[in-house]
Amino acid sequence: MKAGNLFVSFVAVLVMCWGNVLYAGNASQAEPDLLEVTVNINQANAETLASVLNGVGIRRAEAIVAYREKNGKFYSAEELSAVRGIGLRTVEKNESRIVLK
Repeated sequence: MKAGNLFVSFVAVLVMCWGNVLYAGNASQAEPDLLEVTVNINQANAETLASVLNGVGIRRAEAIVAYREKNGKFYSAEELSAVRGIGLRTVEKNESRIVLK
């Protein structure tokens, strides 16, 4: 019976130690999510827009730049929805990333 208790104690200690190691590994992966990257949609080039905005590839980013050059600067993030291929859902996903200056 004592050998059984010793084995259970050993397994419990092992689980606690490995649990901390696994948790620490996950915490370091979560840190990059805390850094929020922003982009000024009135000044950024297409490559920067495509790399920062979620759901916006290079073609849509080029359309944003072309729209801005033709119509002037954006006064609100929602104005991006006037660009072909950019919907309100894409704007909402990126609202915290969009800067207007």
